[in-house]
Amino acid sequence: MMNTSPPRSPRRTASRPSPTLEDLALAAGVSRSTASRAINGGDRVSPEAQAAVERAVGDLGYIPNRAARSLVTRRTSSIALVIPEPDVRVMMDPFFAVVITGITEALRDTDVQLVLLMSRADDDASRTLRYLRGGHVDGAIVVSHHEADSWARSLAQTGLPTIFIGRPWDTASDVTYVDSDNVGGGRLAARHLVGLGRRRLATVAGPADMTAAVDRLRGWTEGLAEAGLPASPVVHGDFTTEGGAAAARRLIAEHPDIDGVFAASDLMALGVIEALQAAGRTVPGDIAVIGYDNHAVAATAPTPLTTITQPMVGMAVRAGRMLLEEIEAPGSHPEPVIYPTELVERASTAVAPTASAANA
Repeated sequence: MMNTSPPRSPRRTASRPSPTLEDLALAAGVSRSTASRAINGGDRVSPEAQAAVERAVGDLGYIPNRAARSLVTRRTSSIALVIPEPDVRVMMDPFFAVVITGITEALRDTDVQLVLLMSRADDDASRTLRYLRGGHVDGAIVVSHHEADSWARSLAQTGLPTIFIGRPWDTASDVTYVDSDNVGGGRLAARHLVGLGRRRLATVAGPADMTAAVDRLRGWTEGLAEAGLPASPVVHGDFTTEGGAAAARRLIAEHPDIDGVFAASDLMALGVIEALQAAGRTVPGDIAVIGYDNHAVAATAPTPLTTITQPMVGMAVRAGRMLLEEIEAPGSHPEPVIYPTELVERASTAVAPTASAANA
């Protein structure tokens, strides 16, 4: 309701140089509550009062108090990126930098801030869930989750808008996701190596408790079956360079005649190449190697890496925008989005197989 008393000039003191909500109300000639409603959406504010407040905001250079505003709008203007991985892996794996870049791009034209939460152990997980339930953020994006991360499934029960990057284990819930065609990517890798004449194949799969690794292994196995080849030896790694190298050492010890390896991430593929070369094997002369992700490191490695590409920046941007849509329209639950994968051929598979491989 309009204040009938004439407007008074806002008081300024050396101790309070910035205009307050009271100053704004005085300058606009309205009550404090009307000024508050006017700057927080205009609910139950007359056009005249709204115009008066907007003029006063411009005249005073008033900046709303974000904490006070959140009491009215019930919004924090923050979203969480939840990564249930050790700090060291998050800092070392370029995958996570790409995800953060994409989400930040999605938020570029908004006032929404990104909060990074890394949850590793059970106590961290419960603390993370309490934080997410506590009204500190308007929504969450979860990436690199594991089957044992039960708290991730619990998010669907909190009502907090949530988007997964990567297919969640529990697809029956209302939680939606953005992913690449990991099954199709694994199939592409098998077809490529088979097409090169490689027949004694092996794979370094990712962790068995992650859906991306499970789906890539499934596609790889299906691709071999299509070519009439038996299931290949499988060693699981942890998506790191060290894990890939350890898996490669085990493979060549147990299967010294292999002539092609598919690693379910670029970092593991680089570790495979290092281990093979340290053992005196040439890449791709003796053993062709293909990775997955198409990170920048794949193209700049000493042996440039053939890989399966997934548009991670685009996927992260899409996840961020989907979350903003869900926050604005709670319960809308956007449909899952699956991006296609492609093969990028480089030197690690570029030459013909050895004579023994071609005659096998």
